[in-house]
Amino acid sequence: MVAYQEFVSLSRSPDSEERGSAAHLSALAYLNHVGPADEQAALYAALIGFLDDPSVKVRAALAYGLLHSSEAPRPIMLALLHDSAIISRAVMQYSPVLIDADLIGLIKTLDLSMLIAISQRTRLSPRLAAAIVARGHNSVTLRLLRRMDVALGDALLSELAVSLADQAEMRGALLARRDLPAAARLLLVQKVTEALRGARIVKGALPADRLARVLRDSSDTALTAIGEREAGREGGYVAALIGTDKVNTRILLHAVVTGHVMFFAECLAELAQTPRSKVFTLLESGSRVALNALFSRCGLGEGVRNLMVRLVLHARATDLADDAGARHYVVTALTEELIAEHGGAIPEELEEAFAYLSEQNILLARKAARGVMAAFAQDAAGPMALPAGMAEQQLALPAA
Repeated sequence: MVAYQEFVSLSRSPDSEERGSAAHLSALAYLNHVGPADEQAALYAALIGFLDDPSVKVRAALAYGLLHSSEAPRPIMLALLHDSAIISRAVMQYSPVLIDADLIGLIKTLDLSMLIAISQRTRLSPRLAAAIVARGHNSVTLRLLRRMDVALGDALLSELAVSLADQAEMRGALLARRDLPAAARLLLVQKVTEALRGARIVKGALPADRLARVLRDSSDTALTAIGEREAGREGGYVAALIGTDKVNTRILLHAVVTGHVMFFAECLAELAQTPRSKVFTLLESGSRVALNALFSRCGLGEGVRNLMVRLVLHARATDLADDAGARHYVVTALTEELIAEHGGAIPEELEEAFAYLSEQNILLARKAARGVMAAFAQDAAGPMALPAGMAEQQLALPAA
């Protein structure tokens, strides 16, 4: 407790430290006031008086007392907002009293340190965040991108994805955001693929043809995975893919093989101009004839239609989303059926599909085989059967 006469003496002291103490005490007293109105009015007047103190220490003490309170008087906080840099920066960053209209006009002229202060406010509206990004300081933009609590809006995120796609750090921050629009995410994934293809360490690790297959498979998986996440949402992701000819036989096959069946259904609904609910019903329980009719409406040729029907029927009985062994089984079955049906002479119409299935057969065989022998060896009862004397022979391996 401080007597008012003592407070007045402190506030009139020639010592700035004592006046600073008085300013801070008056701020705390005002915020915690529960007494009569005239007392509150006197405290408010005292706060106003400290705004004219020549010492920045005194005004800083006043700001410190009011800084984090939503009950601080707006006129005083606005005055402190335009005070010296050290005070203004703190008020910009912490005061909950300030609204967008108080800050939006200042952003165009603020220096980098002030922009950083605003970008660190507890709450930032999309409008305020967009104004900060518009200043074009990448370091501040990166800070905002890493704040998942700040909504930046689809339009701004898409714009940033286009303008910053060539900067690895920005790409990473954008891709980490769950609210990134699907088209922007796909664009960034394509940029990552290009960067990996050009990286010396990647090019040196794999032969060119295998690297091309790995990157293409990864790109296809990313495209279908994004589509699976977007399935059922408004946004036109699938329509945009079809409009730019990015949905082909390979993508449709890959969607089913990787278990992205919602995306597969969205593609069929868009291609056939058929309600999604009807497409889902046909995929779940439709007959061969009904499925063939659906794929015909999608514009697929006869050979591809028959292959798709077989794939859907296999997929109904297996878990393609999480079971690499099941995927390998389905792809192997389809490959063998095509070879047997056409006597090894694959029609031109099916060459793309057959090439895809052959690629996947190798990839999925590797995935399915990982760890199988190690697990078997733990439970095996007897030794590995080898021809007599083979165990003692030394293999002469060719030089690398």
